[in-house]
Amino acid sequence: MEIFLAIKMKRQVTLFIFVLSLGFVLGQVSYSIPEEMAKGSLIGNIAHDLGLQIKRLTSGKARIFTRDSDEYVELNRERGVLLVKERIDREALCKKTTPCALHFQIILENPMEFYSVAIQITDINDNAPTFEKDKIAFKISESAVIGAKFSLERAVDLDVGINDLKSYTLKPTDNFALKLLNNPDGNKNVEMVLQKPLDREKQEQINLVLTAVDGGEPQMSGTMLIVITVLDANDNAPVFTQQIYKATVTENSPKGTVVAVVSASDADEGPNSRITYSIRNTLDDVRRTFKVNEENGEVILIGNTDFEESRIYQIHLLASDEGGLTDSCKLIVDVQDTNDNIPEIHIMSKSTIISEDASINTVVTMISIEDKDSGPNGNVKCYTEENMPFSLKSSENNFYSLVTDSELDREMASEYNITVTCSDEGVPSLSSSVTLTLQISDVNDNAPVFERSSYEAYIVENNTPGLSIFTVKATDADWNQNARVSYILEDSSVNGVPVSSYVSVSADSGVIHAVRSFDYEQIKDFQFRIKAQDGGSPPLSSNVTVKMLIQDQNDNPPQVLYPVQTGGSVVAEMVPRSADVGYLVTKVVAVDVDSGQNAWLSYKLQKATDRALFEVGSQNGEIRTIRQVTDKDAVKQRLTVIVEDNGQPSRSATVIVNVAVADSFPEVLSEFTDFPHDKEYNDNLTFYLVLALAVVSFLFITCLVVIISVKIYRWRQSRILYHSNLPVIPYYPPRYSDTLGTGTLPHVYNYEVCRTTDSRKSDNKFGGAGGQNVLIMDPSSTGTMQRIQSEKSILDEPDSPIEQKPPNNDWRFTQGQRPGPSGATGGPEVAMGTGPWPQPPTEAEQLQALMAAANVSEATATLGPALWRILTSHVRKT
Repeated sequence: MEIFLAIKMKRQVTLFIFVLSLGFVLGQVSYSIPEEMAKGSLIGNIAHDLGLQIKRLTSGKARIFTRDSDEYVELNRERGVLLVKERIDREALCKKTTPCALHFQIILENPMEFYSVAIQITDINDNAPTFEKDKIAFKISESAVIGAKFSLERAVDLDVGINDLKSYTLKPTDNFALKLLNNPDGNKNVEMVLQKPLDREKQEQINLVLTAVDGGEPQMSGTMLIVITVLDANDNAPVFTQQIYKATVTENSPKGTVVAVVSASDADEGPNSRITYSIRNTLDDVRRTFKVNEENGEVILIGNTDFEESRIYQIHLLASDEGGLTDSCKLIVDVQDTNDNIPEIHIMSKSTIISEDASINTVVTMISIEDKDSGPNGNVKCYTEENMPFSLKSSENNFYSLVTDSELDREMASEYNITVTCSDEGVPSLSSSVTLTLQISDVNDNAPVFERSSYEAYIVENNTPGLSIFTVKATDADWNQNARVSYILEDSSVNGVPVSSYVSVSADSGVIHAVRSFDYEQIKDFQFRIKAQDGGSPPLSSNVTVKMLIQDQNDNPPQVLYPVQTGGSVVAEMVPRSADVGYLVTKVVAVDVDSGQNAWLSYKLQKATDRALFEVGSQNGEIRTIRQVTDKDAVKQRLTVIVEDNGQPSRSATVIVNVAVADSFPEVLSEFTDFPHDKEYNDNLTFYLVLALAVVSFLFITCLVVIISVKIYRWRQSRILYHSNLPVIPYYPPRYSDTLGTGTLPHVYNYEVCRTTDSRKSDNKFGGAGGQNVLIMDPSSTGTMQRIQSEKSILDEPDSPIEQKPPNNDWRFTQGQRPGPSGATGGPEVAMGTGPWPQPPTEAEQLQALMAAANVSEATATLGPALWRILTSHVRKT
């Protein structure tokens, strides 16, 4: 339905604005909307249509003024639009009257203006045609002639225009046809015409369905069942003397007044000529206002007639004889107006206070006059008392404005009681009056004053955000707007945070609210300033300091500092079995971050393996023995100590203390191995141990492989060196004399000899010389080096002993020049080249000498003469 309304909605806007001589603006705008629009639907942009700005609607406190008690329209000042406030039912509002419209005014202040608005309510097809009765019955004689007419009840459709009732259908059509008769008022009378003779012997009862259809989209319909009982012999129907009767009645006529008399005659005789009168109106107010005498046709007033509600009544009357034949007529009743309504004075806008410096022709109050009577009875004139600095100025449509016509002086009169009287021109004349009280205000010359010079407010921590904490109050000696105090929280910071994140203040009431939940442990007090500012122009203000004190609440349980509770290990306090009464086992140390009595802690023993052995100091938490420790006491003692604070309600913490009653540590270990451990901690420890073992194993295997690889590589290199035929440039051991007797080798030379028990598997490793010089033997030299044995004979004959022979004179050197530790003890008294070595050489020294001799011999034998000369010359230069 709402989609259909939106599609069908057609809005027409007409705007007329003109300036009046009264000093305020009067305009008129009209809209057209369909009925049954949803609540909150847009009617029109009143600000745009009136050429006003949104801020003007806000500053002028724009509002709707209506004379009706029901308000269907609301004004949204922020958007400048008119919205549907309540669903509008056109049928309930205007019934059959067209066009149907709502009239109201838009009122603005400072300066005072008003605009007339008319909203035409268009009809939608929301009502189906309805019959008063779902079923009617006829008794028709079988002798009824073809063409006989039978008046049917009309359907009523509350809609108007195209949505009103349009047509009827009658089914089945075997014996009867439907005939519609147009009335001068546009309505249609429905008649059922006999088109085929009835035969009671064939069909004693006939059921017909009368359907009424409207012209709306979609179409709506209503039905009524017609039950016809076939009778014998009534061939004359009643006939009214007139088809249309007219009568008048004065409003507020007493009940029982005979309005008119209708009459009908029947040519039949006997029971068939007996006529009964009835009213056929269905869904209107006729039956509640009038009734007809069934026997004589008198139309009698039974309700109240009000010219302002209904000015005309149309009464449809029916005359029926005993044979079921009928005739109908219409009675039109005009209601005459009387002066029964006094003028109604509506205050559209009024100012109860006006400044003494207001200019002349300042609008003070706007009033609307309404008299529901018509003609002279509705003409109203208004006036005020004399000797007043005010006057009434009228405009069209019975609107008046009360304006100042002279200067005001508050010192002479601070208040006026103005009586406005309005009278109509009826006979006798009716009048009404209203008294307006107007105060003269002073200028804004007083600043707001707080009740105290400073405030202190208290709030308990852990409060609910938004909690009302405290109220500051300031008063202003001025009047009205100048005395309206607003409270403002001045910008400042608390610990680097804006104070607005801690508290807020209600601008109207001065109530201070907590923005957040406070924690006494984080902040104990803070200060801020509140400014009180009046509504004058320019505004005046004053400040006050408020100190906010946070009160502690017991919201923190005690925290145990010692003993530390661990999940993976057992920490036990040892008590020797020789401990005496009062022996201090340990001390439970706990703290509470609260303050005051909320932080007063007490200790007590909750559970213990042997409660007769230990006690806990209620104030200091000291665990002491309360009797002599004996050999019968279990080694493993488990104490559960509870720590409670003194808050309300109290909060507590529990700590477990393991005590070992033993004289030695092994005894403690044997007893405490079954203490429960944290499963998760053990699982993690196992995982890390396995991981560490795997890493160490991997590193060990890697080092082992590297070492073996290095050993194999060196062994292969040595084998290649020994079996190779390439020339070798020997390196001489340190401090050995060269064959030419020209000096010694470089002093810095590192060497290492490794030998196993099997000479064939011995490894020799020589370090490099400290310099890059290479010593070359000169083949021309007379001093030669005797080769002792070849490499092969040394390595391949393990059974042949190697005899140590003293070297020739060319290879003798002083005791200080001998390599190895065996030559280190020799003195300078041993001359070079004389006698054997003072001390037997070690196996390493012997092997070094043999390797040097073998290398020199092989080098001199394999090197060519040219290469030998080059190497020799290079050695001499170096």
